[in-house]
Amino acid sequence: SPVREENEDFGAVIFITDVTEKEMAEQMRREFSANVSHELKTPLTSIMGYAEIMNQGIAKTEDVPRFAGKIHFEASRLLALIQDIIRLSRLDEMDMSEAGEPVDLKTLSGQVCSDLKEKARKQKIDLVITGDSLVIQGLRSTLYEMLYNLVDNAIVYNKPQGQVTIATGKDYNVPTVTVSDTGIGIPEEYQDRIFERFYRVDKSHSRETGGTGLGLSIVKHGALVHKASVQLKSTPGEGSTFTIRFDQA
Repeated sequence: SPVREENEDFGAVIFITDVTEKEMAEQMRREFSANVSHELKTPLTSIMGYAEIMNQGIAKTEDVPRFAGKIHFEASRLLALIQDIIRLSRLDEMDMSEAGEPVDLKTLSGQVCSDLKEKARKQKIDLVITGDSLVIQGLRSTLYEMLYNLVDNAIVYNKPQGQVTIATGKDYNVPTVTVSDTGIGIPEEYQDRIFERFYRVDKSHSRETGGTGLGLSIVKHGALVHKASVQLKSTPGEGSTFTIRFDQA
């Protein structure tokens, strides 16, 4: 914007805006929309294919139960995906200043393990809770979802006869909860990306178990809501440890 006096330019005003954050947000939105479209299309295509075969009478009688099972599995995965997308949307809009209550993380860990004990039994995984009672101010349902996703992943990506340990305590007076497993681990080159939406290290294994690829994104966003951080230590073939630090001061 030029500065003029008597038709002569003797200065200018320049306004500079950093649009990096805006451009990154827009790129993430485009990628998220593309990924959602792909992830929704995959199970729907499978459901329509099996349903069409059954509807046209092409399927053999003995194959109908198997096809119905496939449709049920894909429909369940589709529902889980939609529910996780809704959870992420709510977390994006959530503000901790609006609500919160005292939550005992050890008691909550016990509830998570109780809800997942049957899945762990089928996978031959031991669930162990250690540490002391640890009360923080937070959103119970969000904290539950964070722990549930971490423990569920630790079961799915573990080895037979393996173990998942949930430990609560304080590190330099900072409340922490860790979820450790004796599973397959995560290669170092993938560790920086595992919290991205829909990112999977083992895509085939994740889809076989009904994973949506959004579990760790929910953990990350839940941590941000609680002004907490999530740290990962993992060694391929030995296991992984996720640590949530609730530095709320």
